[in-house]
Amino acid sequence: MKTDLPDQIQMGTHSQEVASGQRFEFGANWSRFLELLDEDRILAAEESLRKMLGVQNLTGRSFIDIGSGSGLFSLAARRLGARVHSFDYDPKSYACTKELQRRFFSGDPQWVVESGSVLDPAYLARLGTFDIVYSWGVLHHTGSMWEALKNVEPLVAPSGLLFIAIYNDQGKPSRRWLTVKKAYNRCPKQLRFVVLGPAFLSLWWRRLLKGTLQGQPLKYWTAAQAGRGMSHWRDVVDWVGGYPFEVATPEEIFDFYHQRGYTLTRLTTQAGDLGCNEFVFRKNAS
Repeated sequence: MKTDLPDQIQMGTHSQEVASGQRFEFGANWSRFLELLDEDRILAAEESLRKMLGVQNLTGRSFIDIGSGSGLFSLAARRLGARVHSFDYDPKSYACTKELQRRFFSGDPQWVVESGSVLDPAYLARLGTFDIVYSWGVLHHTGSMWEALKNVEPLVAPSGLLFIAIYNDQGKPSRRWLTVKKAYNRCPKQLRFVVLGPAFLSLWWRRLLKGTLQGQPLKYWTAAQAGRGMSHWRDVVDWVGGYPFEVATPEEIFDFYHQRGYTLTRLTTQAGDLGCNEFVFRKNAS
C-alpha cells in the first residue's frame, strides 16, 4: 500500500494523542498478541464469525473490517472466502494487519489493508458498500462513538449485515472504569503497573481464588484463551488501557439502527456485566 499525505497526518495526530494520554496505543498491544497467534486462535475467530453471522462461509461476499486491530478477524473473513477491506486509525494496528496479510495472503488483491479513520467522512465516501460491515469493540474507542455509529451505516449494502460490538453501559461501574482508564493513560509508562495491578486483581481475584481453593491457582488462567482469540493478559491490558471509552445500553443501540432502517437479527448481551454487547443488524432493502 502506498503511503500518502493523509496517512502521514493521521499518524502524527495519533502519536500526539497517545503522548498526551488521550488515547491508548492499541496497536502496541496487538503487536505483542501476534507473537501468540496460532492456528487454534484463527479457527476460533472463524467460528465466531460463522456463529454470529449465521453462515458456513463468506464466499462471494465483501467484508470491511473497521478498526482491524491485530488483523485476526480480517484474516478469518478472508479464509472464509470474503473479499476483505481492512483499515485502522492506529499505525501499529495497521502494521499488524499488514503483517498478517503478508504471512497468509501476500500479494492477494482480494484483501486490501489501509490506514484510515471511521471519523473521516471523505475517506469513507470512497470505499463504496459492503455485504458485511464489521467493527468489533472499536467504535466506542473513537472519542465520538455516536458519530462513528452513524458513519458506518452508509457502508452497508442494501440487505447487507452490520456486525458491531459496543461496551455495555453498567452505570456507575462504567464511570469508575472510565476514571481508571484515564489514570492509566496519563501515567508515565514505567508507573502504569500502579493502575494495572489493582485493576487486574479486581477482574481476576474470584477466578484465582476459586482455582486456589481447588488446589490449582492458575487453573482458570491457563484453561482457555480469552474470548475471540486474545490472550488473557493482553485482554486485561486492552481493557484497562482502552481509552477513549464510551458505553451504550442494548436498547440505545437497537433504537439507533432501527430508526435508520435496520432489523436486528442476532444479539448477545453481557447481562449487565462489563464487556461488549454484540449486535448483527440487517439493512432493510430500499
